[in-house]
Amino acid sequence: MLERGKHISTSFDAALNSLKNDALMMSSLAERLLENAMQGLLKRDSTLCNLAIADDEEVDVLEKQIDKEGVEIMIRFHPVASDMRQVISTMKLSSNLERIADQSVVIARRAKKLNLRPTVPEIFLLEPLYREAIGIFRDSLRAFVDGDADLALQLKPRDRYLDTLNSGLNDKLAERMGTDPDQVPTYLNIVFIARALERIGDHATNIGEDAFWREQAEDIRHTFGAAQEE
Repeated sequence: MLERGKHISTSFDAALNSLKNDALMMSSLAERLLENAMQGLLKRDSTLCNLAIADDEEVDVLEKQIDKEGVEIMIRFHPVASDMRQVISTMKLSSNLERIADQSVVIARRAKKLNLRPTVPEIFLLEPLYREAIGIFRDSLRAFVDGDADLALQLKPRDRYLDTLNSGLNDKLAERMGTDPDQVPTYLNIVFIARALERIGDHATNIGEDAFWREQAEDIRHTFGAAQEE
């Protein structure tokens, strides 16, 4: 019985490590996709945008692979407590990474449209949103990989700040549309890119919340936000 138990434990660890490695690969790919999309915009380089769009297919493949591995682990090993939270949170991580990749593709496609039009200075209004969004994303991954519950708790206020930046950009561009109607198509593309960055912040915050749940067995998705506002 001891040998059998050891064998099962070793097999579980191997399956869990495979799941983690796929999640890490997917995380790196999603981050690269976002960086290429935004650099394609800021540098007016549509080749980078095309790279981001092409990488999305691999992200989708990895999401399916992680889901399959996670389900197989649950069926085969029936993990409980922290082991179960590890598997479920990794599957939820892959779902949020896939959505971040989708929003990055939105950015890349909008950037390609902008690159075909004369440049406008308002494009650089997106830089503060990009810095905040990618910062939240990177820290959410760090919280997940390192099991850093304290870092995970810091993400929600930063996401709210990103929302504020997005609202401010929308107000500025709405005013510009009124004074320069010829640039409305350009301004609208910038608005959609800002919205995508804001949603990336939302999904990254979800990753942090799942990291906290895995480590602390506590769901902070709604209670934490409410507590911060009181």
